[in-house]
Amino acid sequence: MFHTLIIVGNVGRDPEMRYTPSGQAVTSFSVASNRRYTSSNGEQVNETIWFRVSAWGKQAEICNQFLKKGSRC
Repeated sequence: MFHTLIIVGNVGRDPEMRYTPSGQAVTSFSVASNRRYTSSNGEQVNETIWFRVSAWGKQAEICNQFLKKGSRC
């Protein structure tokens, strides 16, 4: 069973692409997602959550080609 999760944020560093021994492309990169909310005492709080993302196959090649540090994805 798989879960679908949509992450929207900025790429933290340039993607790194490598190949498995069988020749399949894998690209890894991190995405920072920002969250802003008001705490119980009325103060604005900014929170950043980091996600590590791995893309496989053709999608890995596309990520490596078009994404760079700071890109919105």
